[in-house]
Amino acid sequence: MLLNCDLGESYGNWAMGNDASVMPHIDQASIACGFHAGDPFTIQRTLALAAEHGVSIGAHPAYPDIVGFGRRSMALSREELIAMLHYQIAALDGMARSQGLALAYVKPHGALYHDMMADQAVRLAVLAALAGYGNQTQPLTLMLQASANATEHSAEARTVGVPLLFEVFADRRYCDDGSLLPRAQAGAVLDREQMLAQVTQLQRDSTVTTHSGNTLPLEFNTLCVHGDNPEGVAAIAAIRDLLHGD
Repeated sequence: MLLNCDLGESYGNWAMGNDASVMPHIDQASIACGFHAGDPFTIQRTLALAAEHGVSIGAHPAYPDIVGFGRRSMALSREELIAMLHYQIAALDGMARSQGLALAYVKPHGALYHDMMADQAVRLAVLAALAGYGNQTQPLTLMLQASANATEHSAEARTVGVPLLFEVFADRRYCDDGSLLPRAQAGAVLDREQMLAQVTQLQRDSTVTTHSGNTLPLEFNTLCVHGDNPEGVAAIAAIRDLLHGD
């Protein structure tokens, strides 16, 4: 099971996350591209950290919403959305190439991620953006949420030749339909004990127990973890130990 984490989200004098502490424990780093967080120097440092620890890198593009940290939806046309994604992907791709690194995947951030999962038109635009990004020998892989609609999503991606990575979440409670329980609801974010139990269940059975107590099967490739604070970093290390039997 691969571990992925959203990183490079500091901006200017505003520090976010514990990138240097998280990077040794993960396999994939989804790096902010400047529209919700991440300035050029932060991106440069995060890429260097990924290179130091042999971590695969992905672009983490968002709606242009620094004030709202990319968590507010925007009504963009298909053409605007594709252009916005190309702009951000190209920025991270170019900075990665300057360090001899290759961009491996794209994981939309925040509201764009949720809109992509909920709205087929947005999802198809994201897929078109990746299929049409011409600076690669093969299409970039799209990371999206594992859900009950994975078969449909796979068919959409095959149509345009975009590979998919399905992710599950270590610290979030699921609804019966495979969506995440909204953060505003009690129990949406798991404590450390609950999180480790969910990871164990995912590793053993490829299932999660939903908010209503049902068992939900999920096919996935990667596990999303969060290291926004020291407790989060410790939890990631505990997950790593759990998965590797240390």
